[in-house]
Amino acid sequence: MTDQTAPTGENDEALYTLHGMWCTSCALAVEGVVAHRPGVESISVHYPTATLWIKGGAQAIALDTLAPKIKRLGYRLTPLEPNSDAHARLEQESRYLSLRLLVGSVFGMWTMLASILIYAGALPSPTVEWVVAWVSGAFSIPVITFAGWPFYRAGLRTLRARRPGMDVLVTLGVWSAVVVSVGLLWRGSAQVYFDTAVMLIVLLLGGRLVETLCRHRGLKALDVLPQPKDEILAWQSKQWLITPLAEVAPGARVTLAPGELIALDGILESAAWVDTASLTGESVPRHFPRGEPVYAGCRLLGSEDIAITVTHALGQRRLDRLRNQMRHYQAQKGELQKLADRFAAWLSPVALLLGVAALPVGLLLGLDLEEAAVRALSVLVVACPCAVGLAVPLASLAGSGRMLNQGIALRDPAALETLARITSIALDKTGTLTRGEPSLVSWECREGMAESTLKNRLYQTATGSQHPLAQALKRWAGACDTSTPSTQVVQEVPGQGIQLELPGQGSFWLGSRRYLTSQGMVIPEMNAGMAHPGASEVLLADDQGWLGSFYLEDTPYADAASSIARLQTNYWVIMLSGDRVSAVDAMAEHLGMASEACFAERSPEAKARLLQGLPAPTLFVGDGVNDTLSLAAADVGVAPLNASDAAREGAAAHLLKPGLEGLVEGLATARVTRRVMLQNLTLSAVYNTLALGLVIVMAIPPLVAVLAMVASSLSVTLNAARLAWRE
Repeated sequence: MTDQTAPTGENDEALYTLHGMWCTSCALAVEGVVAHRPGVESISVHYPTATLWIKGGAQAIALDTLAPKIKRLGYRLTPLEPNSDAHARLEQESRYLSLRLLVGSVFGMWTMLASILIYAGALPSPTVEWVVAWVSGAFSIPVITFAGWPFYRAGLRTLRARRPGMDVLVTLGVWSAVVVSVGLLWRGSAQVYFDTAVMLIVLLLGGRLVETLCRHRGLKALDVLPQPKDEILAWQSKQWLITPLAEVAPGARVTLAPGELIALDGILESAAWVDTASLTGESVPRHFPRGEPVYAGCRLLGSEDIAITVTHALGQRRLDRLRNQMRHYQAQKGELQKLADRFAAWLSPVALLLGVAALPVGLLLGLDLEEAAVRALSVLVVACPCAVGLAVPLASLAGSGRMLNQGIALRDPAALETLARITSIALDKTGTLTRGEPSLVSWECREGMAESTLKNRLYQTATGSQHPLAQALKRWAGACDTSTPSTQVVQEVPGQGIQLELPGQGSFWLGSRRYLTSQGMVIPEMNAGMAHPGASEVLLADDQGWLGSFYLEDTPYADAASSIARLQTNYWVIMLSGDRVSAVDAMAEHLGMASEACFAERSPEAKARLLQGLPAPTLFVGDGVNDTLSLAAADVGVAPLNASDAAREGAAAHLLKPGLEGLVEGLATARVTRRVMLQNLTLSAVYNTLALGLVIVMAIPPLVAVLAMVASSLSVTLNAARLAWRE
């Protein structure tokens, strides 16, 4: 199977999964090494999702080229893992952390108890204190060796990459505490710091476990996308066999039963009605003629099995591409993340230099060896930039995951931060504010025809067609007769009309004016049609000729008026449309928008010019090919659920639910997420800067430094977790 995330052109992009990372320092180390390779234009490693995004020459960013280089650093690069594998990986990481945390907690508890007895002066003599100090060291051995091993391995890898980060500082802090403690015991002192090493490891492991749970929660947001079953009925060896999706290649023939989710993208071998709501957002079924492409995630309707010729295998489907677009967004970095990375990049080396220099400087200032060593240990511990590395990516992951649950998927890495600063919003009318579900606004019938009789005939005739307009008429007429009529379809022209035979009543025709005219019908001009020039006209006729005319108009989404009202409290909101003035004014009145905020009969170029005149940053929501220019002109372009492929490709975000409620909630989440990002970044930067300055000018016990450092990391993680668990 060909991986669609792999590079295919002269200058392309690729997404891979990077295994073996322990923290954000690992991500920065890989970035630093790969970024300087020939042919690599840009690279971004997203630690929370273990995703590596790279852009450059096809050969330079190929998996076969990168994997050996990254393997030498101690990491493993693979094709982008499926969502199910990512869940399994995070569950394995959680078990891995839980085991080490359990060992660290059990043995560390006794180390801490021994240290407390010594600190509290609760032991009868210095000799007993010295013995208990040795016991404290003995209990710390499993914690320092087994529980702390992941930190040492990650520190070694980042050193090998010449990008020393947090884990190098943690390793130096732990082993400095051990060396200082052993030295003090050798001199006969019981004032040891094994508890500092134990606390540093255990608390950081606890923070990592909380962080992993947050990452798991953020990844689960991708599960809201439709997921067809894992097996399908495929034609193999001259018979239909149940086959795993992964084994079905393009060109294969598969068959689907009515009501079943389409599992693979393909071409229909016969005409069919398809419910595309789960993927395209159209609220009524669509008729697909033979040879029309259909997509995985849509649902097959009708009463017969349908065969499909597969065009895209598992991993290449439109559904998979949507998931990959979300992963693509997560793997890249916005301005706040880049700022945090730059801060962490210089903070770690500076902290390392300060920690190493603290011992000789302390001795030069007249401190004794023990006090100078303890001061250097405190500098190493307090300088760990854990919080800086986690400040933005965890908040970004939690925020984007929550937005996906709310029904808005982001494609552009900068879209989340830009959405939080939006000032103006422009909305297309047709397909964005309206739902594509027509409703009857007016009708006329043959003179002398009773309404109940007309509804009865209409209901019986419309039952024979699955066209959206026919189904709307059937719903309108259904109150008259809810029985299932016996009909025989004589002729059907998809999208035009249908001829049926009703037993005992003769022939009936239902369809457009063009269809009935082609059948030899004479259709009079209707006053109702003139009153609703923008409505869709459906005509009904029998053997005697014209029977009735029905006029249907597209209706706005149920939440359109309330969503616009909510948006208008925070943003400039306008409507842009190429439709007639009368249609736009009627919609504006229905939605409660001022007429001066609605612009009709605008060409694509005019829409784009209007957008550029609005207060920036701007957001545009549009679904058609004619909206692609405006989607590009806006700071953030959003494609609604039923958008065309061209609009979806040009948009920075996709709505996954009908209506605008997802956009309203997504904008609110974007503002909260950016606020959390800034809070985290500010808190972590202030902590590391002040803590380093404070520990240099005054003595801080190493245990206090550990608690302060871990408290900073946990505060950042839990602050981001508010987004993931927020209801």
